[in-house]
Amino acid sequence: MTEHHLRRPAVEAATGLSRSSIYAMMDTNDFPRPVRIGKRAVAWPESAVTAWLASRPTADRVG
Repeated sequence: MTEHHLRRPAVEAATGLSRSSIYAMMDTNDFPRPVRIGKRAVAWPESAVTAWLASRPTADRVG
């Protein structure tokens, strides 16, 4: 099965993060790094973004 990749606008929409927040979090290793998909293009593996989202605390989890 082929891994789907998300370009930055899709990552921003899925996470609710801005471009600057994504890159700042990448600098501190708090967000997955993209992979190169072309000479001047990068994208994030959808599985990495999904795993990152699943690892984040949610408002409905108390404690």
